[in-house]
Amino acid sequence: MSSALPYDKITSAYAGTIVYPPKGTYGPRVQQDVQLVLLHTGELDLMIDNARYQVKAGQVVLLKPQHHEYFAFAESQESWHRWVTLSVSALTDAELQYLDSLPFSMPIPEALNSVTDMLLSLQNDYLKQDELMISLGYSAFQLFTARIAQTKQQQELHPSIIAALTYIQQHYTEEIALPDLAGAAGVSPEHLVRLFHVHQHLTPIRYLWQYRVLKATELLSQSGLSIGEIATRCGFKTAFHLSRLVKEQTGSTPSEIRKAAWGTTN
Repeated sequence: MSSALPYDKITSAYAGTIVYPPKGTYGPRVQQDVQLVLLHTGELDLMIDNARYQVKAGQVVLLKPQHHEYFAFAESQESWHRWVTLSVSALTDAELQYLDSLPFSMPIPEALNSVTDMLLSLQNDYLKQDELMISLGYSAFQLFTARIAQTKQQQELHPSIIAALTYIQQHYTEEIALPDLAGAAGVSPEHLVRLFHVHQHLTPIRYLWQYRVLKATELLSQSGLSIGEIATRCGFKTAFHLSRLVKEQTGSTPSEIRKAAWGTTN
């Protein structure tokens, strides 16, 4: 999903963190900003324009401008939440409608936790109007909208495809054959091949090797492990096998990928 909230409408961005005692409340208020609220512990009973929402720990909610809000936290325990606030200049009706079309909540993406951590750690050294802070704040919003698109894509995939992809992501370091993937997907090997051709436009085993190459290139760029060690960790039988498939898929050798990532020429 491409964001219909223009970057140049963001005038500042900052994050915050607070722990409310049992029966804590906040508001009422009229929301002026675009705000992501990440609830880590406790519960939140949130009133927005006379509609009540129950928010559980581990969820992030999107709050939108021009709405009335009232926060009532858990009755019997502390509630810890963090937030990312994007202050915005006047939004058009189309931009407000776009925001209102987005879902209210979702499980907190781990990447959103990381961006919130960064905002909190940097805001003692940067002003909320600084480009770095605005960029990070906008990234937080994009992570929210990107997860929507990802969830929609997963919903459109056949459940057996999702099961096979999950199995690959969890077991790519091990030896995997087509019957293993079919067993994880709950279908015959022949049916799984047909499903992959329809949804992924390649075979399950081809997808497996592409995923292994992806993980290998990540290690080549981000670690000092030898090519042999990376081959072992990513499910390749030999370093030569890894090198051949990396070259075939990326057009570069493992050494070239590492040199480019590390900025070295020798």
